[in-house]
Amino acid sequence: MKPVTPLLTVDTIIITGPNIVLVRRKNDPFKGMFALPGGFVEVGETTEEAAVREALEETGLSIEIVKLIGVYSEPLRDPRGHTVSICYLAKGIGVPKAGSDAAEVALFTIDAIPKLAFDHNKIIDQARVDINGVLSQM
Repeated sequence: MKPVTPLLTVDTIIITGPNIVLVRRKNDPFKGMFALPGGFVEVGETTEEAAVREALEETGLSIEIVKLIGVYSEPLRDPRGHTVSICYLAKGIGVPKAGSDAAEVALFTIDAIPKLAFDHNKIIDQARVDINGVLSQM
């Protein structure tokens, strides 16, 4: 019997210039709210590959992953069911443009992040030191 396990997702904090890239969600849950770019990992793909693919699909940006931020596994983090997210910090390359399930792509400074979908404010807050480290090099 195949075990029932949480679904695996990725989220990426993408930095471009002095800003963090966020996407406005086109679909439920949290339709209309901003969120980190991300999505489900496909069978046969690494989480790093999923982060690169989702970033390109949602923001039009190629990314260079800087580091792993953490693993977020709170069972109630996604109203669709238990998901575990691997979160990365990355540098964005290119011009942001909304695609796939993103209604809009917007840039925010670290001090002007709005209320986000899922647990994404918590993720950004916990990554603040790493984000500021990358921003100081740009």
